[in-house]
Amino acid sequence: MKTTRLGRTGLEISRICLGCMSYGVPERGNHPWTLGDAASRPFIKKALDLGINFFDTANVYSDGTSEEIVGRALVDYARRGEIVIATKVHGRMHKGPNGAGLSKKAIFAEIDASLKRLGTDYVDLYQIHRWDYAVPIEETLEALNDVVRAGKALHIGASSMYAWQFARSLYLSDRHGWARFATMQNFVNLLYREEEREMLPLCKAEGIGVIPWSPLARGRLTRDWDQTSARSETDEFGRSLYATTGEGDRKVVEALAAVAKRLDRPRAQVALAWVLAKSEVSAPIVGATRLEQLDDAVAALTLVLSPEDIAELEAPYVPHAVAGHA
Repeated sequence: MKTTRLGRTGLEISRICLGCMSYGVPERGNHPWTLGDAASRPFIKKALDLGINFFDTANVYSDGTSEEIVGRALVDYARRGEIVIATKVHGRMHKGPNGAGLSKKAIFAEIDASLKRLGTDYVDLYQIHRWDYAVPIEETLEALNDVVRAGKALHIGASSMYAWQFARSLYLSDRHGWARFATMQNFVNLLYREEEREMLPLCKAEGIGVIPWSPLARGRLTRDWDQTSARSETDEFGRSLYATTGEGDRKVVEALAAVAKRLDRPRAQVALAWVLAKSEVSAPIVGATRLEQLDDAVAALTLVLSPEDIAELEAPYVPHAVAGHA
């Protein structure tokens, strides 16, 4: 397994991150296609066996049960000092006031709840899941700084937002001497490349580790355009990301199929290799509900695309409206 440092931090991570949204009690939360405790454990065990040491989850995934399942498995299968655990805060966790968002009150309550579910004293990376327009960013940043100073998180990160918002956050942290965002978890794949315009150059200039979500476009890049899956048929958020770009996206999928056939590699490996080739990217976040998907993710690390391959993959792309920030 190839490893790298996560941005400018000292954390040594595998170049593939296992996204754990797929693991959770199906009856809890909004993802009925998730795998429960017993079904999830082989995936976490195999990821570790393949050398993956970086695991990303969130408090809101399956109403907290993703953190519980991942935490129990990692306690059983891994040494805490060797693995990197990331989780997120923002989504609604209970009804009524203060049950969601990025206020001090919410952050202080949710970090403790996440640590309890994960069965650990600290997380390596604590991320805001989205921007909270109802709370001043200064309040959020100060609260995150307090979480780091308390030893409950080693580093903090952000997720999909506008580049101006991220730049303002970095400026305010520097101005006040607060812990600084070390990572950006954003939406990057062959079907959605708008982050190349502003966010990726900003991250490169600031030494931010980039850990893209949905590098395979929720499976759309792994199969013919007209094929579906159990997840795609129930994934309302996923459908919204690609609702208005079908014709253009189809051409990208067809170009990917042609390149994959010529290279004699699965489409998933080629699509991941394209993401991994970006100098700003530390590790794409890959979900898996079939064990062979983990093999494909790791095999992508051995594939070096030529400039001609990359040009062919990118040629059909047309500009998209900004997506993924809400």
